[in-house]
Amino acid sequence: MPPKSHPRRAILLIQTAFIGDVILATALLERLRQTEPNTPVDFLVRKGNEALIEQHPHVRDVLIWDKKNHKYRDLWRLLRTIRAGDYERVITLQRFASTGFLTAFSGAPKRIGFDKNPLSFAFTQVTPHLMGQGIHEVTRNLHLLYPESEAPLTPPRLFPTPADEAIVASYVSRGPYVCIAPTSVWFTKQFPEEQWLKLLRALPPHYSVYLLGAPPDSAVCERLRQESGRAGVVNLAGQLPLLASAALMRGAVLNYVNDSAPLHLCSAMGAPTCAVFCSTVPFFGFGPLSPFSRVVQIEEELDCQPCGLHGYKKCPLGHFYCARGIQTQQLIEALTEAEAWAAAQH
Repeated sequence: MPPKSHPRRAILLIQTAFIGDVILATALLERLRQTEPNTPVDFLVRKGNEALIEQHPHVRDVLIWDKKNHKYRDLWRLLRTIRAGDYERVITLQRFASTGFLTAFSGAPKRIGFDKNPLSFAFTQVTPHLMGQGIHEVTRNLHLLYPESEAPLTPPRLFPTPADEAIVASYVSRGPYVCIAPTSVWFTKQFPEEQWLKLLRALPPHYSVYLLGAPPDSAVCERLRQESGRAGVVNLAGQLPLLASAALMRGAVLNYVNDSAPLHLCSAMGAPTCAVFCSTVPFFGFGPLSPFSRVVQIEEELDCQPCGLHGYKKCPLGHFYCARGIQTQQLIEALTEAEAWAAAQH
């Protein structure tokens, strides 16, 4: 009689940072589905980001860390849950002690993370974290799975539910449209309102325009809608679930985004993307990955750009020329190229 087969022991992926980081981490789910289709995969995220992957077909279970309420008590609860999960591999995609702690003491035979994690000495596999060398964040993360692999970059992927699709169906059916996600947590990553207004006034009139963002972005989007003087601008900030926004962006002729989470939503949906980079640069590894992608940034070389990895609450030199020096025509040219690309697909 042949020996009884046992299911593969599961993998736990840990990414408790921001929305964009979780989106990019889904590339590991795609690669694991290709290489280890029978291995169960669980995913640990911070509370508030679980909606991105709760219905993901490649995720068995979602663990949630509540960072805002009894943060460290909840961390201990998570450790007990992880240790009881009997994982074969626990992989932290972060360089912080908290997730290093969960990995180091997980009880998993294989504990994997980056060398810059303070608890990397307790990992069984340590991968160099190379920042600022033009390596995309997705590639950095994929090296945690297969350090020696030179396989092509695997894009992230999200899966809107039928309910998400239904929410945006009426907007999609109105005719050609563009989406604009005008805000960012960081001021110096955010294309200024007056610059977005120039774009809104310059866009061809046959396009509807959907303004996207979280609830705190609604006021900015409403100002843009009112001050643009343009018909067909709809403020949807704070009105759509994240995956519904992703479904809407997928159908756009072009999505205008900052170096922020909506850029990565586009990458995960293969949505046409025009990414506006102000104080940061794609060389850090967070550029767009969609089949049609354009990066727009100031055409001059500035000694002060980039001024930091994550951006600032104000321009350190006060002029913010990396954003104000971008010309509206650069954004319109991206739309013209997107139209040509879409026509070629049909």
